[in-house]
Amino acid sequence: MPLAGHFKLSLKNCPVRDCGVERMSMVPYANAVVSLMYLMVCTRPNIAYAVSVVSRYLANPSKNHWEAVKWILKYLRGTANV
Repeated sequence: MPLAGHFKLSLKNCPVRDCGVERMSMVPYANAVVSLMYLMVCTRPNIAYAVSVVSRYLANPSKNHWEAVKWILKYLRGTANV
């Protein structure tokens, strides 16, 4: 499953303090989401819902959002030969 049910992503997870925003600015969240979008359009339509969920938080992602992106990447790695 591209995005597991234990991920409860919402705007409440977004960092509000400068330290949280600064920490997440060092994470390549937007680059990873854009790469997932490319994969979704070109070869992997089964990840469309998961990518749409994580792409909602491009402006202000949190650690939970990054964990969800890593989960999708792990799913892709595990299903590469399927």
